[in-house]
Amino acid sequence: MSETVYLRRPPDWEEHEKPALPGSPAMPWHAPWERACYALVSVLLGLTGGLGNALFTANLPTIQGQMGLTPSEAAWLSGAYVTFNVTANMLVYKFRQQYGMRLFAEIGLGLYALLSVLHLLLGSPQSLLLLRGASGLAAAACISLGTLYMLQALPRIYVLKMLVLGVGVSQLATPLAWLLSPSLLDHGQWHNLYMLEAGLALLAFAAVVLLKLPSGVHIQAFEKRDFLTMALLIPGVGMLVAVLVQGTTRWWTNAPELAWLLCGAIVLLLAGLYLEHHRSNPLLHTRWFTQSATIRFVVGAIVLRFLTTEQSYGVVGMMRTLGMTPEQMQPLFVVIFAGTLIGIALSALTFGLENAGKQLLAALVLLGVGAFLDFHRTSLDRPADFYLSQFLLALGSGIFMGPLMLLGMVQGLKNGPSHMLTAILTISMTQALGGLMGSALLGTYQIHREQTYSVALVQQINPANPLVAQRLQLQQQQLASTVTDSMLRTAQGTAQLAATVRREANVLAYNDVFHVVALVALAYLAWCLLEIGQAKHAAVRAARHAHQLLENHSDVGTDAANTTADDEEDESAEPERPAPAAATSTVSAAAEAQPPPR
Repeated sequence: MSETVYLRRPPDWEEHEKPALPGSPAMPWHAPWERACYALVSVLLGLTGGLGNALFTANLPTIQGQMGLTPSEAAWLSGAYVTFNVTANMLVYKFRQQYGMRLFAEIGLGLYALLSVLHLLLGSPQSLLLLRGASGLAAAACISLGTLYMLQALPRIYVLKMLVLGVGVSQLATPLAWLLSPSLLDHGQWHNLYMLEAGLALLAFAAVVLLKLPSGVHIQAFEKRDFLTMALLIPGVGMLVAVLVQGTTRWWTNAPELAWLLCGAIVLLLAGLYLEHHRSNPLLHTRWFTQSATIRFVVGAIVLRFLTTEQSYGVVGMMRTLGMTPEQMQPLFVVIFAGTLIGIALSALTFGLENAGKQLLAALVLLGVGAFLDFHRTSLDRPADFYLSQFLLALGSGIFMGPLMLLGMVQGLKNGPSHMLTAILTISMTQALGGLMGSALLGTYQIHREQTYSVALVQQINPANPLVAQRLQLQQQQLASTVTDSMLRTAQGTAQLAATVRREANVLAYNDVFHVVALVALAYLAWCLLEIGQAKHAAVRAARHAHQLLENHSDVGTDAANTTADDEEDESAEPERPAPAAATSTVSAAAEAQPPPR
């Protein structure tokens, strides 16, 4: 471990004001109105960091259609955001240690606002790609900065509760984007979305400049090898993200370039991790990932993030398949917004290291129950039918993020503050890549099941069947007023029947997706309960063993006391004898070692 080099002399803080780590702001006393301002700026930063990508995702079909993008080109835009959002923390953490978080946020927000305005002027796919990358970078800065601002909103004793609220604000961005999108698109095309993005970025930039965080400790953080590691890991993560976002669009086995991208990702990531493994002061402590507790944490974080994709991919995808518009889905996202808000509030109120495991279990149960409630959906279901299940899913999503971050940081800090960056990157990667992996896996499974169901349903459609013939005749009669050609009318009726078959096959496939998510939740819950049972059993055995040792020690002490008493009785009955030479010398040495009396 290299010696810490301070770039500025730390102020003479009082004990309660000192920052927890280099790069974190101090926590001095603030007036109530100042604390309220810090909280408001935190909310603004959290929403700015989350709304950019949430608005893009919620309106992706509209943006894709208005800009003339293919599904593959639209997938590259999502990949650009995730790549820069995941890898930005490697730069953010050390940058804030050396130069301060506010400077990084000003650079990131300024670039974000500039590219938003530039995209409004150019309106090209290339400018949109740059904007999505800048949005990912700004989101990482805004979420970190928003959490630091929220910590200033209350005294230090409430720091854990403020941590949950600071992280949770960005979770509200997705349902909020669905609530805002219809009104934004009613008065124009995609330009209104990016006008809102640019406006939020400029407001956040002004707020950070006007209300500064208290100063912290600035140390020499960057090393030359850090940039070599970033040059290997960032492209490696980008290639992996490209494979995940393009897999279902171009299909895994039909695009050889995806295999080359995956090979390149493996080579670059392994090279970067090998370099980090042999560094004395690495960005990523690779040995930390070999610990059993770390492996359990990573698996749990990925599974929890995977379960949340039932909402973002499963329910939204099914509603879009059934022809639901954002206006029709607005009431559903009001329910999701309320569930997420209540979940964040419950997590903050009951937050603590002793309750973190219980909160994660509660979130897991809520996510699993929500997925189970979505079994047996039909094409007649509408957004109102998903209110209860999606409220429970949103409640679980709002609860689990705070405890997950706390357990990750505690697990990292067990090995010292140098492991904090490793823990932060682990949390960020498990959530971002876990979401992408969940969407890719569920998307692949849904497409496979849809093809299977389509084949099965088509085989059942026989024009000689009276029911099928009657359905075709009814469709032709409905088209008679608009289509006069009988041959064309027959073809359109057949096409409508085929579309109905595809719709029903998709609904059945989404039911299978909900089934898989529920089974994963159930399996992980059973594994967690087994782990808890084994831990309790081991603790009981350890306590029993310690109790037996204590009893044995007390029995030995009793026997020794009885023996001593018997010896004293025998000595009192015998005449006094001179002490052995060894005992005399020992007592003398002990007496000489005693300090002189005062």
